Amino acid sequence: MAEAKSAPEGEIDPYLAPATYIDSDDPAIAEYAYWAAGDARGDLDLACRLYYAVRDDVLYDPYGFSTTQKGFRASQCLALRRGFCITKAALLAACARAVGLPARVGYGDVRNHLATKKLLDIMGGDLFVFHGYAELLIDGRWVKATPAFNQALCDRFGVKPLEFDGRADSLFHEYDTAGRKHMEYVNQRGHFADVPYDEIMRVWDETYEHGAVKSGFAVPGADFMAEAAAERAWVADH
Repeated sequence: MAEAKSAPEGEIDPYLAPATYIDSDDPAIAEYAYWAAGDARGDLDLACRLYYAVRDDVLYDPYGFSTTQKGFRASQCLALRRGFCITKAALLAACARAVGLPARVGYGDVRNHLATKKLLDIMGGDLFVFHGYAELLIDGRWVKATPAFNQALCDRFGVKPLEFDGRADSLFHEYDTAGRKHMEYVNQRGHFADVPYDEIMRVWDETYEHGAVKSGFAVPGADFMAEAAAERAWVADH
C-alpha cells in the first residue's frame, strides 16, 4: 500500500520485515492494519490513520501486563485490546510494516509526574525506564509517534491527547491542561528494528524490584482509569 522508498539496498529491509515482537506477519495484525488504513491516500494519510487507531482503539493499561516474551508481542497487545507504551508502540510499528510503511521502535527514560499514587508506589518512584514510542518513515524522514495514552484516559487525567500529523514528532507534552508537569525525557536509548526484550528485562531488574518485574507489575482488581479520575477529582477539590 505504501510507496516504495529510495534508499540503499538493505537499509530499509529490517524496518519492513516481520520480527519476533513486531510480528507484522500475524494474520490478525494484517487484518487490523488494512481495516485501520481504509482508503488512505499516500504515506502521510496512512500513518495518521494507523496512529489514531492504535492510540484510541487499544486501551492503555499499565497493570497486569505479562513480562513474558509473548506478553511483549504486538499480536498479543492487539488480541487483548490493551497494553502499555512498549507494546502499543510495537503494535503501531507492526501495523505500519503490514501495509508496507517502514517502522521501528525507540525508547527513552522519562520522569512521569502524573502517574497515579498506586502506580508510583509499585514503580518505586517517578522514573519510567524504556518508555516506548514508534518511528515511521514518512516522505523520506523518520517521525516519532507515541500512541500510548488513549483519548478516554487523557480525559480522565486532564491531559491533552497526543496528536499526530505525520510531519512533527509526537512525544509527551511537558505540561498537562492545568499547567502541571506531565512528562520529561531524561535519557534516550535509541531506536531498534525490534523490541529489545532482553535489554529491557535487564534494565528493569536493575531499576525496579525484581518481584514486580516478574509479576508484570500486576495489581489484582486495579483500574487505572478509575484511579486517574479519582485523583483528578481530589486535586480539583483541594
